[in-house]
Amino acid sequence: MAERRLGIATGNAGKLGEYQMLLADKGLTLVAVDPGVAEVGATYAENAQLKAEAAGVAMELPAIGDDSGVEVAVLKGYPGIHSARIGPTQKERTQVLLDRLKGHPRPWLARFVCTIALAVPGRPTEFFEGESRGEIVPEWRGQAGFGYDPVFLVPEANKTFGEMDAEEKARYSHRARAVRAMIASGALERLPG
Repeated sequence: MAERRLGIATGNAGKLGEYQMLLADKGLTLVAVDPGVAEVGATYAENAQLKAEAAGVAMELPAIGDDSGVEVAVLKGYPGIHSARIGPTQKERTQVLLDRLKGHPRPWLARFVCTIALAVPGRPTEFFEGESRGEIVPEWRGQAGFGYDPVFLVPEANKTFGEMDAEEKARYSHRARAVRAMIASGALERLPG
């Protein structure tokens, strides 16, 4: 059987590692590329599609791209689609979010959302979504994960994503749920190769 390769549109080593774990038993060789596209879409799906299609063209392979964000209820969904752009570093982005939450009563209910776009040459791009509900906590807890993981508490586990190892995080995470939706759709079995 020919090797099946799948491009992953990311320059984030943490995200690539997550995909490698989530797709480990699918017989795919994952190839990461940072497509270098501006996230100018109005939705997670539009940004995911921009990245997936650019990565697919760059590598001449089927490719996935995703966009995700944390949405805080008391802030009417902020930072949402702008989660990766409210500050120059993740530490600063997290501080911007925590500063905005000061003065609001807890719990600070939130959800992580993720949309994955799967771009296969000659086919319409497919989309898969996942979400994880929890709350933002005012202090960093744990060193694992990336992004807002250390301040996102998952109530069922009574831990932040930053306190979870990769396997535990995969039980709850928005990206893992979107990947499971993609697997369940049969889209990966239809990849050329």
